[in-house]
Amino acid sequence: MRIALRCLPGYADHLPQPRLARTALPDWLRTMPAEAAAPLLSDAPVRTVKQCPPFIDAMQGGILFPLAADLAVAGGALSWDWNLPPHARARPSRAPVGVHLPEQATGFPGLERPGQFIVKFTNFWTVELPEGWSMLFVHPVNRLDLPFRTVSGLVDCDAWRDGAVHFPAVWSDPDFEGTLPAGTPVAQGFPVPRDALELEIGEMAPDRLADHLDVQDALQAEPGLYRKRYRGGAKS
Repeated sequence: MRIALRCLPGYADHLPQPRLARTALPDWLRTMPAEAAAPLLSDAPVRTVKQCPPFIDAMQGGILFPLAADLAVAGGALSWDWNLPPHARARPSRAPVGVHLPEQATGFPGLERPGQFIVKFTNFWTVELPEGWSMLFVHPVNRLDLPFRTVSGLVDCDAWRDGAVHFPAVWSDPDFEGTLPAGTPVAQGFPVPRDALELEIGEMAPDRLADHLDVQDALQAEPGLYRKRYRGGAKS
């Protein structure tokens, strides 16, 4: 699938670029051990999520959209020092982050902790998808280490190819202080088709029950079964 990402003329050298998520896994995942001792099992080794293909595949899917500039956080205030030049024709915000009024999140559960507030990360890249496709924007998958939680949104990026998509987020860690560097992922985008969904719900037929039981037995006998035999939709 071809996805076109465009910024304003003259801005490409000033902006960190979106990246395929598979090329930008976090350092903590790279350094995570494959196994760890479990005290509840008398320190027997257990496999960590580093060996869980669905966990990893979700983090590798889609596109990561970056924070545009270094963002300093101190005393509950956000600041930046970034010399993005004014554009001769367009009039975009040159701030890497803005705010939403708290009233805009009235009734939104999960904002009860003192010091939480709503920000909006500025996205300087338009997104163009093939006809019939939308993009689901979510918080970077499994990135609980980030001090914010990006709010999900679904955008018809085949038609909205020339419009901006910015990323509202809850600043969920009021105690965080430090600098989020430019390029920190602030949203992850997954292209999804707009085909109508249909559900077929019922009990397993006898042959499918037999297959189900075979899979359960194989999971016990062969660690990593999903990765070895079923990942990617192929069955042995």
